[in-house]
Amino acid sequence: MIPVAKPILDEREVEAVRRVILSGWVTQGPEVAAFEREFAELVGAPHACALSNCTTALHLALRAVDIGPGDEVITVSHSFIATANAIRYCGGVPVFVDIEADGFNIDPDLIEGAITRRTKAILCVHQLGMPCDLRQIVEIGKRYSIPVIEDAACATGSEILWNGQWEKIGKPHGDIACFSFHPRKVVTTGDGGMLTTANPEYDRKFKLWRQHGMSVPDTVRHGSSQVIYESYPEIGYNYRMTDMQAAVGREQLKRLPEIVARRRQLADLYTKHLRDIPGLETPLEPSWGRSNWQSYCVRLPHWVGQRSVMQALLDRGVSTRRGVMNIHLEDAYAAPDTHRSGTSLQQSVAAQNGTVILPLYAQMTDAELLAVVDTLRECLDASNIRAAE
Repeated sequence: MIPVAKPILDEREVEAVRRVILSGWVTQGPEVAAFEREFAELVGAPHACALSNCTTALHLALRAVDIGPGDEVITVSHSFIATANAIRYCGGVPVFVDIEADGFNIDPDLIEGAITRRTKAILCVHQLGMPCDLRQIVEIGKRYSIPVIEDAACATGSEILWNGQWEKIGKPHGDIACFSFHPRKVVTTGDGGMLTTANPEYDRKFKLWRQHGMSVPDTVRHGSSQVIYESYPEIGYNYRMTDMQAAVGREQLKRLPEIVARRRQLADLYTKHLRDIPGLETPLEPSWGRSNWQSYCVRLPHWVGQRSVMQALLDRGVSTRRGVMNIHLEDAYAAPDTHRSGTSLQQSVAAQNGTVILPLYAQMTDAELLAVVDTLRECLDASNIRAAE
């Protein structure tokens, strides 16, 4: 079986965790602090805050920009449900706009039309690792004095051309960026998240809130020669990352350049060998963006059924995933007060129902990729899947 994704882990991560276990400090501590410094340096951000996962990162980012009951946040339905859930945690209302016709990211031309007096943030998503049009989105945010938060869950290692220079996603272009280290992402800590920002007050709040609002970090209390009593000036959460996770993350960051380079090679190879299949559309990378190719998502010919193709591939030993979900179609968002549609979502629905994510991981061999291509070609030629579902 060729899996759709596979984390790249070996004895280096094992030894890192062993070191932490033997140190006796296994929860949030010096390894987390070091991971934050190294991630901030990698992406070019003044501040980074490690958390338990990207959903908690989104929650704290939205809280930092004061999203509260009834406030609207412009975002996409075409994303993992956590994007909208985090808005709802704050009592806010997701306002969904459509994606671009030739990609999977928010269509920036539709954002202004969705802005109302209740709009308090724009939450854009770098879907599947492909950078969205940050320049246009940030300009809109500045024009209307609306903060821009980046859901960069999939985008560790992705880059954008900014003022003539290639810069990492996570360098503060918007106000806050949120990352995931789930096992399906390019680098992993088992689970985990990160926030980056240029705003020191946001960073202070993140580090307060992630630990129940406790005024004194554990590292300060345990390192002090004087007795310290902590206080809890405001409500916080248990959103901490452990030192064991952070130690794995530090090793993963060392691998990131080679991981992204290999993923880009594989994506180029897919595009080269898939472009001649009738009706199949391969993903487009803009001239101003460099994807880490967290996923490689193709649009199927309109005359075949998505589920049938996926089942045929699975029967032949190739695992795939359906294209990115649409939040507004889920039961959790069926009630009218759970969201608002700022535009038609036609492109979003078409993308969910007509795309398939193919296997891609750094350890994948050229032979395995070509096997996927040949199998997909064989499945699309099969007469039993030619009728649309």
